[in-house]
Amino acid sequence: MEFIDLNKQYHLYKNEINSRIQNVLDKGQYIMGEDIKILETTLAKFVGVKHCITASSGTDTLMMALMALGIGPGDEVITVSFTWISTVEVIALVGATPVLVDIEPDTYNIDLNLLEKAITPRTKAIMPVCLFGQMPDFDRINAIAKKHNIPVIEDAAQSFGATQKGRQSCSVSTIGSTSFYPAKPFGCYGDGGALFTNDDALASKMRAIRTHGGEVRHQHDYVGINGRFDTIQAAVLLAKWPHFAGEVRERQRIGERYSRLLQDYCTVPKIANGNTSTYAQYTIRVPARDAVQAELKARSIPTAIYYPKCVHEQPAFAYLGYGKGSLPVSEKASKEVLSLPMHPWLTESDQDKVIAAVKEAVTAKV
Repeated sequence: MEFIDLNKQYHLYKNEINSRIQNVLDKGQYIMGEDIKILETTLAKFVGVKHCITASSGTDTLMMALMALGIGPGDEVITVSFTWISTVEVIALVGATPVLVDIEPDTYNIDLNLLEKAITPRTKAIMPVCLFGQMPDFDRINAIAKKHNIPVIEDAAQSFGATQKGRQSCSVSTIGSTSFYPAKPFGCYGDGGALFTNDDALASKMRAIRTHGGEVRHQHDYVGINGRFDTIQAAVLLAKWPHFAGEVRERQRIGERYSRLLQDYCTVPKIANGNTSTYAQYTIRVPARDAVQAELKARSIPTAIYYPKCVHEQPAFAYLGYGKGSLPVSEKASKEVLSLPMHPWLTESDQDKVIAAVKEAVTAKV
């Protein structure tokens, strides 16, 4: 049983993927070839925004967004600690100070009751994370941001394809950022990511930052990075694209079935009203997490932990001064969350094996 079955996906779409890659090889446009523009147009239309800017990784897209907004030393950016380190890392990389807010215990997204209290005159952006595949309440986030005239960057690395009140993830904030890392719901065969915005000036600046600070060769208007997306990776995504909506539906069906059959044995994901989730990870919560994980391993059930340590507990961010107990909901979640196998080709038989194993493991540890 695979935790994420990328091999199955490749073999299902093998002819389309190989054909798209071969087309790139035949044309020899390996960097910023025509498939980049085709993909950007396709994804912008899907999300419902004017601009999509593909880039070299989901980490680079977050950093490009911060750079485009002019954020740097002396500035603060509000985000969460219960996330992959890149969310916080990019804030530090541009010289700004991460301000970390605790999360809701059920959705694992930013606690909006704490958000406004974290705003200071130095706050220059809010960067909510759409953890495990669903979005936080962007109506509330945007209302707070508008009140204080602060831009919002949606870290949608796990939620591309999810919706909130009918709006696509990456369409609801100043800038949306997603990742195409292979294990994501919409992934390529290397690193990649994309930015989304309706702001023409920001789009132009982010395109320039992506190519060393200039949209015209040998003209560098900004300090930028080498953030270009490979044409071959764009070709892979274009080959997968016709199947993406169906894959998301399967993830939702499998996730809902997990929740229905496990809800009496552990804490299952709560999908907030108005939300859909991509179930980038199907994550349960159990008090005796490590023991349950060991029991599942003994039964050959693959699992993963997202995330065993909060970012503020990492040595690299000790300088921020968040001591143990400073973000209690995040810290407790990191000790209890456990992600189960989740991908569109998880058979009912395999899912039943996972469910039976979780029930036995949890019951044994109660």
